[in-house]
Amino acid sequence: MAKNIKLVKSLISCKKDQIATAKALGLKKIGDVTVQPDNAQTDGKIKKISHLIEVTEA
Repeated sequence: MAKNIKLVKSLISCKKDQIATAKALGLKKIGDVTVQPDNAQTDGKIKKISHLIEVTEA
């Protein structure tokens, strides 16, 4: 199964590592949506920026 990840808050004033994590997921601006596989690496990235995104099952 995959996960839909949507950026809902701005990356302005976020830490550099959080911005890098968002970019690694393919999220650049508010409203961007990406589909990522459901694995441990993705779960770690989601946990790191959970306050900036919405996650739904694809």
